[in-house]
Amino acid sequence: MTKYFISLVFFLGMQISKAQNLTAPELLDKAIAYHDPDKLWSVFQGKLFITMNYPDGKERHSEVEIDLPKEHFEITSKTEGTIIKQTLDKEECTLKLNGSTSISEEALKTHRLSCERANFMKNYYLYLYGLPMKLKDKGTNLDPKVQTKTFKGKEYLVLKVTYDESVGKDVWYFYFDPTSYALEVYQFFHDESKNDGEYILLSDLENVGTIKMPKVRAWYYNKDDKYLGTDILTKGIPLE
Repeated sequence: MTKYFISLVFFLGMQISKAQNLTAPELLDKAIAYHDPDKLWSVFQGKLFITMNYPDGKERHSEVEIDLPKEHFEITSKTEGTIIKQTLDKEECTLKLNGSTSISEEALKTHRLSCERANFMKNYYLYLYGLPMKLKDKGTNLDPKVQTKTFKGKEYLVLKVTYDESVGKDVWYFYFDPTSYALEVYQFFHDESKNDGEYILLSDLENVGTIKMPKVRAWYYNKDDKYLGTDILTKGIPLE
């Protein structure tokens, strides 16, 4: 038993040592090969069922429909009996509140409904559920050095990412398992010197077709580890 344990530790040590010699693009390619082995994200057509749990016990249930070839995005969210649907078909935007497109200015403000907000939601969901594939997008700048960091007691291979100013100003870190190359944590800072921003712990996987998406995301503040909420991908299905 002791010999087996020593051999296992040695093997894992060798694997981590090899992984540490990867360049940033090589690590990203291996992570993408794990999460999207058939390279289908660019033509993704699927529906995601997501439950957001907040610290106060409230829940938001969302259905997110993504059809990248048709440039279609739709999110239907239900919170405490209120149903909001936001649809983007190429350049066309449709907003509905409880099934109606006739929405008062007051209701628009109360529910933060606008086409600008709909586009924000589209980019938000495409980014989070398209990782790590989205790190190939134009305007993404990979730091050439792969870092090794211990986070919450586990050692990871880490990519530092910044963006062109037209894309975003935050600094991101992506934490990958050194053996499988699965994405398990990501973290962003608005100003790293202030330790602001958040980190997100990923657990379990949901297969949507052949794409492995993180099933559970738990969100925390960097500065004090304050818990912000958890979103759960309860189901993901390809569009018919």
